[in-house]
Amino acid sequence: MKVSVVVPAFNEEKLIAATLAAIRRAMAEFPERGWESELIVCDNNSTDHTAELARAAGATVVFEPVNQIGRARNKGAGAATGDWLVFVDADSHPGRELFGDVADAIATGRFLFGGATVTMEGARGWALAAVKLWNAHSRFWNHAAGSFIFCETAAFRQIGGFDIRLFVSEEIDLSQRLKRLARASGKRAVILHRHPLVTSARKLHLYSTGEHLRFLARTVFGLGRALRDREACHPWYDGRR
Repeated sequence: MKVSVVVPAFNEEKLIAATLAAIRRAMAEFPERGWESELIVCDNNSTDHTAELARAAGATVVFEPVNQIGRARNKGAGAATGDWLVFVDADSHPGRELFGDVADAIATGRFLFGGATVTMEGARGWALAAVKLWNAHSRFWNHAAGSFIFCETAAFRQIGGFDIRLFVSEEIDLSQRLKRLARASGKRAVILHRHPLVTSARKLHLYSTGEHLRFLARTVFGLGRALRDREACHPWYDGRR
C-alpha cells in the first residue's frame, strides 16, 4: 500500500514549513504499518518562496500556472504514485492520530473516500457556531471538507478529479460524485471525527464579516453562479495572507 499526501499551496511561505512538518509527523503512521508514502506540494503560481520552502522540507514540488485550488489539487494528484490520495490544505495541521484513523479506514476495504471533522484555531462566536454546523452537515451528508479529503486514487481519476469550473465548493461536488461511485461499487464514505483536523482561522482575521456575508449573499441569490466566478470568490484567490 502506498499513500500520496497532496498539498495545494498559493503564496504560503508563512505557513508551509510548519504545515509540512506536521504532515511529516503524521505520515510516520504509515511506515509502521509497512506502507509507503510520498509528500507532494503543488505550487499554484506563487509569487513568494513557497516552492523553495517545500523543496527544503523534502516534498516533491509540481507547478500549476492557473491559480485555482481544484486545478492545483488535480495537478498534485496527477503526479502521485500512491494507491490512495490524501489532500491537506497548506494552512491545516493533521495529527498522527488522524492519519492513523485514515489508515484504519483504508485497511477495512469498506470505504472509497472520506474526510474529517475540523477544528478552527481561535474560532469564537459565530465562527465557532459555523464550524459546529459544518461538522454536523459533513457527517450527515458525507461531504468532506476541502482541507482534508482522502480517496482511492483510481476512483479519483475515474471521475475526473475536481471540477475546474468551480472556484469554491469543489469539495462538495467531488464528494457527491465519489458517493455515487461508492454506491455503485458497494463501498461507503466516512467522515472521521475522533481526531479532528486543526485548520487556520486566518480568513476570520483577514476578511471582515461584511465580506463573508456579501459572498454568501451572492452565492445564495445568484443560485450558485458565484461559485464559478473567480472574482466573486476573492477571499480564496486575492492573495491576502
